[in-house]
Amino acid sequence: MIVPRWLFWHRRDLRLADNLGLAAACRATPAVTGVFVIEADDPASPPPSPAQLWFQAESLREMVQRWRDAGSRLLLLEGDPVGLLPRLAQAIGAEVVTWNRGVEPAERQRDRRVAAALQAGGARVLVDWDHLLVPPGDLRTGSGDPYRVYGPFWRSWRKRVASLPVADLTPRSAPAGLVDLDPASLAKGLRAVSPGGPEPTLSRLSERGQAFRGAATCPCRPGEAAAAVQLAAFAHTALLGYEPGRNRPGEAGTSALSAALRFGTLSPRQAWAAAQAMRPAAGSQEQEQAITVWEQELAWREFYQQALLQFPELAEGPYRPQWRHFPWENDELRFSAWSDGLTGVPIVDAAMRQLNESGWMHNRCRMIVASFLVKDLICDWRWGERAFMGRLVDGDLAANNGGWQWSASSGMDPKPLRIFNPYTQAARFDPEAKYIRRWLPELAHVATADLINGAIAPLERRGYPEPIVNHKAQQARFKALHATLS
Repeated sequence: MIVPRWLFWHRRDLRLADNLGLAAACRATPAVTGVFVIEADDPASPPPSPAQLWFQAESLREMVQRWRDAGSRLLLLEGDPVGLLPRLAQAIGAEVVTWNRGVEPAERQRDRRVAAALQAGGARVLVDWDHLLVPPGDLRTGSGDPYRVYGPFWRSWRKRVASLPVADLTPRSAPAGLVDLDPASLAKGLRAVSPGGPEPTLSRLSERGQAFRGAATCPCRPGEAAAAVQLAAFAHTALLGYEPGRNRPGEAGTSALSAALRFGTLSPRQAWAAAQAMRPAAGSQEQEQAITVWEQELAWREFYQQALLQFPELAEGPYRPQWRHFPWENDELRFSAWSDGLTGVPIVDAAMRQLNESGWMHNRCRMIVASFLVKDLICDWRWGERAFMGRLVDGDLAANNGGWQWSASSGMDPKPLRIFNPYTQAARFDPEAKYIRRWLPELAHVATADLINGAIAPLERRGYPEPIVNHKAQQARFKALHATLS
């Protein structure tokens, strides 16, 4: 009996286990072929960071083997999916092409064009949500509007998750026993889209990721297998102490799974299930609360995703319209000092050095450096947003934009003005200066109190700069400028 061929298009779901779109395809037919398209950089969007290219290439390398183990294959193509996917589907006789939805405006526009091209060629298109526990359009306020504030969103989101059937929150196993393309169909498909076949494309992707030099220090590990190992390790060693451990950058108190969720080497259902499996082990109210706080972090991720879907203009500028007229000073020398970790404020510089060297930054430090750039250096938050996207291994438009607008006070936040004092932040969250010493080794000899408050004697600086601004003076200046907004 001839079984129908389906084509599954991977994008931000670089895994076989608990992939809802792939699972649906495999329920319909065992003859499923995977495809990933390496697209040309969009001139209107920031290019992927070297760290992202490294993580993606290594994850795809593992996926190629996982598809083989499942009985089929993953085709790796390079070019425009609007033209490539219809040609591939027609060449291999794929009746249906399916994928998981995304929220970014450019991504959604591209998907509509791909779907139209496929349908024009006679293929059916099936798409659904996979990368969120709750589809982003499902939650509404009492008046029927999208949520604009996290607190009410969290309560509604948590209630919805609690009401989901157990089966919807149970991770699915990876498919097995798939049927590969016959040699003639494979050759025909490759001739239609890529005369050189898939392997040279993987090699080229790996070459693009070679610019990243922080693989040894990056805490985010590529691939589906590594994500599962990291999740299990976090759940059994750090989750029950997640609060307050998540705020201490000098300790291993976070999951470091942000890139795994960004690229989909881990599903949100797998993350959720791991947290629920640890609830019986919670021996105190504090440990129960630690698990809840991690659930709230998963909800923050989904809040920013639904916000970008419902308000795509967030990708272009501030949510609060008055911030379009803020009189930014945008001193390029100060911005350069911030970017290079040379502001003279140890906690800020340590965080930027961590980002520059490892492609990742602790979340507490992301808030500290963002506040410092915007409210101490009075620099447009969009400069920082672009700088982060150019370096982060877990760079995600929704989360990165949401975090920067939260720090700038221009986003969906009921508190109109929030300013972090970098010195009090260091005292509270890095009291022994372990984090500062780790990323500023030239200051390892300096007393802890001086590292925290920045009052380092000239002879002890050894080339490390004096603070480029006075926090108290800049705080007053920023407030004065903010007061001019209508």
